[in-house]
Amino acid sequence: MSESDLHHTEPRTVSDIPISILDLAPITAGSTAAQSLKNTLDLAQHAERWGYNRYWLAEHHNMPGIASSATSVVIGHVAGGTNTIRVGSGGIMLPNHAPLVIAEQFGTLESLYPGRIDLGLGRAPGSDQLTSRALRRGPGSDGQDFPDRLGELRTYFKPISGSSMRVRAIPGEGLDIPIWLLGSSGFSAQLAGQLGLPFSFASHFAPDYLMPALDLYRSTFRPSEELSKPYAMIGVNVICADTDEEAQRLATSPYQQFLNIIRGRTGQLSPPVDSMDDLWNLQEQAIVKRQLSFSAIGSPATVRAQLEEFQRMTQADEIIVAAAIYDHKARLRSYELLADAVGLSKR
Repeated sequence: MSESDLHHTEPRTVSDIPISILDLAPITAGSTAAQSLKNTLDLAQHAERWGYNRYWLAEHHNMPGIASSATSVVIGHVAGGTNTIRVGSGGIMLPNHAPLVIAEQFGTLESLYPGRIDLGLGRAPGSDQLTSRALRRGPGSDGQDFPDRLGELRTYFKPISGSSMRVRAIPGEGLDIPIWLLGSSGFSAQLAGQLGLPFSFASHFAPDYLMPALDLYRSTFRPSEELSKPYAMIGVNVICADTDEEAQRLATSPYQQFLNIIRGRTGQLSPPVDSMDDLWNLQEQAIVKRQLSFSAIGSPATVRAQLEEFQRMTQADEIIVAAAIYDHKARLRSYELLADAVGLSKR
């Protein structure tokens, strides 16, 4: 991997490490996918000015509240509307796709926007079983063949020396596109370690296995052409506002979103409410709060302190921030306050 920021000394505080953005391109209640994608580009342009390191979009399907299903297309939209910020996938769900297609798509993106494209890969479906079948995933496409698919994909970018490949990825072949492995368990953590690839853990919605996964990644890491030492990124939900009270109110939108998920429903992102008390029971509250425990919610000082604690626990090399905020202006404000709180503009 050619990024110089993947080779710095081990960081200690959030002021020492890059901060990035994970955007699910939320479709808010009463709005449209078209407006969501406009908001995505607007946020990315602001993020570039504020000093964020990379801007990732995630593949999800059959979800009325997420507009980034055609992830590669949205990455091109964002990269084309920005100049310097890295843009990529957080992630592409590789079992949904032929590796050749992903090699061609990201080879095209890298050819259009050289030195700015990241390819983050996951092995989950990013959808329900019915949607998985609609994506033409066969009965064996359960993620167990992920290492083989990953190997095939990497070979399209870097053919084995001396081989005469009859199927080639054009564009793609010979391009240096950073590949990240994403996960919420030990599978991708160990694979990333063994292959010497950077690893990103989905602690923003699945925090329970975070510390074991980071330990597994670091303990199994083998230096590679891409990385000389482990590079781990963690996901954190951040909702920052001028006051703790305002931020807590904004946070009721993602609370409602996850409440619907555990109830087996999906929908557009709901506006914030004054109180969640009438919307969930105590058991549901506990489940939602546990799933979202890696969240920093509050004023800039509060958010900074919470992020410092997460950094102390994990010694992450980078933090990627998700913010499911209903109002676009409030979402922009949250990222602006965060950038100021961790001193991005001064770096």
